[in-house]
Amino acid sequence: MRILVATDAWHPQVNGVVRTLTMMAEAAKAFGVEVSFLTPQYFRTFALPSYRDLRLALPYQAKIARLIAEARPDNIHVATEGPIGLSVRRYCRKRGVPFTTSFHTRFPEYISARLPVPESWIWEVLRRFHGASQAVMAATPALAGELRARGFGNVVLWPRGVDAGQFHPRPVDLGLPRPVFLCVGRVAVEKNLEAFLDLDLPGTKVVVGDGPALMTLARNYPQTVFLGARRGEALAETYAAADAFVFPSKTDTYGLVVLEALASGLPVAAFPVTGPRDVIGAAPVGALNDDLRAACLAALAISPRACLEFAGKHTWAASARAFVDNIADVRNADPKGAQFAADRPRCVA
Repeated sequence: MRILVATDAWHPQVNGVVRTLTMMAEAAKAFGVEVSFLTPQYFRTFALPSYRDLRLALPYQAKIARLIAEARPDNIHVATEGPIGLSVRRYCRKRGVPFTTSFHTRFPEYISARLPVPESWIWEVLRRFHGASQAVMAATPALAGELRARGFGNVVLWPRGVDAGQFHPRPVDLGLPRPVFLCVGRVAVEKNLEAFLDLDLPGTKVVVGDGPALMTLARNYPQTVFLGARRGEALAETYAAADAFVFPSKTDTYGLVVLEALASGLPVAAFPVTGPRDVIGAAPVGALNDDLRAACLAALAISPRACLEFAGKHTWAASARAFVDNIADVRNADPKGAQFAADRPRCVA
């Protein structure tokens, strides 16, 4: 099976969407599925005015059609609701080609944090975008239930995974006063970082990540150690050097960093909201509390072994299998999907 994924989020961006897509594609190879990507790399891009390190593509339909024809996919998946996602959706709708989508980002909350736009307007746009999808993939049962309650149809589950080969305990010392409370993620207003930075905690607060709010927060919180963006082994070592992981976001649909922390033996402190609540559930691997300081202190008493055992159950192989099974299920239920696979149009511009 060949699956083409259309995404506006792509390298060099460092975020959960990019990591999810790349890790899923790599894991899918093990059971004979080839995943290719239609990304901003094929087009001119422009930087978002309020978020200079994020660039959006300027796609045009003739090239979108050519790239799809060259990919010769059996199935098309639209992963994001940006310009590329919209263009590929338009291509599919115009030609009657079935497609699936996934819901990664709470744009209503993100946009409303920056602009005076009612969240209800944005939810309506998202409902329309995903309304033509054969299946809308959500990371957790709670998110799937919320989407259904908001009027989304054909919602199915697509869980996430973690690479235990990269993220695992190892002896690392940052040379900072302990305990070390670590936060990893985009440094932006929607991540609610001030809720963590304002806490009176023992030891040291460490933030890993880049984003539009980095300079301001680093200036306003000089006692916090801001390490900037870290990747690969450097990121894994930073997790291993901490004592607890703090996830202050109230808007993330999942939070891959939570699984990365748990795989590194780090207990999690977070608010009891969608994302950390859905990942952790009732497992004894995190402290979820509306009082984030109490959650941070309680996390220090949690067993690292319990964190490791929990993370070990979340693999990218299982995530990729769920993704492919979702597509296979809707393809088998819709004869148009099989027809598209057989036709694989070469030039539809």
